[in-house]
Amino acid sequence: MNQTTRRPAERRKPLPPLDYLLAFEAAAEHESFAAAARQINISETAISRKVRLLEQHFGLQLFARGHRSIELTPYGREFLARISPAIEMLREAADDALKTSKNRPVILAATQSVASLWLTPRLHEFRQANRHLSIMLVASDNDTECLADTVDLAILRGDGSWKGFDAQLVFGETIFPVCSPEFLAQNPEVAEIENLAGAPLIEVTSSHTEWMNWQAWLARMGAEARRLERTTLFNSYPLSIHAALDGVGVALGWGHLVDQYLNNGRLVRPLGDAQVRTKFGYYLLTPQNHPAFPSRTEISDWLMAVSASRKRYGQ
Repeated sequence: MNQTTRRPAERRKPLPPLDYLLAFEAAAEHESFAAAARQINISETAISRKVRLLEQHFGLQLFARGHRSIELTPYGREFLARISPAIEMLREAADDALKTSKNRPVILAATQSVASLWLTPRLHEFRQANRHLSIMLVASDNDTECLADTVDLAILRGDGSWKGFDAQLVFGETIFPVCSPEFLAQNPEVAEIENLAGAPLIEVTSSHTEWMNWQAWLARMGAEARRLERTTLFNSYPLSIHAALDGVGVALGWGHLVDQYLNNGRLVRPLGDAQVRTKFGYYLLTPQNHPAFPSRTEISDWLMAVSASRKRYGQ
């Protein structure tokens, strides 16, 4: 590198704070600190102070001050002429950024079970009431994918603690057996908990070791949890629920995820109110390092409003 070449950082001159420039621009436009204060909605004293600090920054007098009036100096007029186009460009860029944030879809990630069983049935009603908003739904049981930097909101199962995210409880985790009414009519013995271990059960395999399976559920209920011989395995919770709907056997139902099928009678609870409540739940996660934007806030508010109206399962 020769001696006449300087790095870009070395060529940069220190800039005054933007609020100093905006205060100067408003005062110059009206030639009045009082009018500038009304425009920016801060005190006249604050306007005067910011302009004075701007003058000190450059070592120039930008206004000639009278008893009850101010007037731009030649330096002030030249400075205003040079910064006004730049400030206008900043305003246009900010407006464009806001329009882009309003028009782009909000990326909402969720586990496959939440996406297919809880979110999707509600999206049509949401879209009817919010046609100005767009959601891109990402369904994945990979937590890393759901918490990617491109994701605006996520709904995940856990204990409420995620580093770098604000967490709001959407619903807790309450688990109970479910099956189709037809299956129960053909297998009335499953209405007794001691008969479940020998019944056709539907199981879900999961990489999450804390995920509750039939063995753990029966043990929590104090029932004999001997080896389960007649179990059908699935690698996806929604598939297990569809299998229960089709009469394959008895599945473990997660409260809120299966409510739609309980409400329309396509699933029943063969053991009545018998259920297990865990310390986990499903949480709405908002990245702390992402700036808020209106459409994300609207969708977050909607999700929490749905949460607030949910059925409450007892212990």
